[in-house]
Amino acid sequence: MKTVNSLSGGKTSSYIAKHYPADYNVFALVRVNDVSCKFKDDKIRKIVEDKIQQPFIGTAEDDLIIYTMLDLEQYLGEKINWISPVSFDDVINNKNGKRFLPNKVQRNCTVKMKVEPIAQWCYENLDLPVEMRIGFRANEQIRAKNMIERFKGKQETFKFKVGQKNGRNKWKTLPYRSVKFPLIEDGIFKDTIENFWKDKPVRFAWMNNCVGCFHRSEILLNHLSNREPVKFEWFAKQERETNYKATWKTGVTYDKIKNHKTQLDLFDDDFNECDSGYCGL
Repeated sequence: MKTVNSLSGGKTSSYIAKHYPADYNVFALVRVNDVSCKFKDDKIRKIVEDKIQQPFIGTAEDDLIIYTMLDLEQYLGEKINWISPVSFDDVINNKNGKRFLPNKVQRNCTVKMKVEPIAQWCYENLDLPVEMRIGFRANEQIRAKNMIERFKGKQETFKFKVGQKNGRNKWKTLPYRSVKFPLIEDGIFKDTIENFWKDKPVRFAWMNNCVGCFHRSEILLNHLSNREPVKFEWFAKQERETNYKATWKTGVTYDKIKNHKTQLDLFDDDFNECDSGYCGL
């Protein structure tokens, strides 16, 4: 059985890639097509296009994640397979011909841009099932237990696109992966991971996941609207283009969040990863 490390660009999955080498490393990049979000370094942008074999304008995450993955590949001395078959714009515009904004109830952005692409890549490139390492740390045993119970203790199955017939996609459900939690098994907590990366030549973003992730609190989103105004505006623009018939969060628009005046000056250190939202596989 082939082993796969699914990388997010964060310190935890990068720690796994370093300490628990796999046969394959895979990273799913979240792309946006809006030129206002264009990645500023044209040379690096072309490198990314070569890796994903898709046009790359920009990402909905912190731009530093691009450098993280390039640094990490050099540091590991191993290939990282970058994939990005669909953009965030494709996901929004491809719901029965209507614009659809993911939200906490229907979180299909993670499914369409991370879960499905990684699974499909494994189907097209490897013999299934695979063993996939999951970056739950030693204090996250409940999450690991819930994942295992979801599979009923067996290998996870997945519905794969296996070809076309008469112009229509053909699908087949196959065993996909078994999961392993090396950080739980070895008792690795956040402090060990943080300390490890302090003196290593890999740059990490202040906070991972999409800038406008709807899992984040309104106060953090407001802070990010000031820290990453161009990227946050992309999220606000998606709501305006539906005339606010669709919103990322229930009961509030991103324009309102952006224009909210906080009573205190907030700094990056006032937030932690618990505020960041979670985009797990």
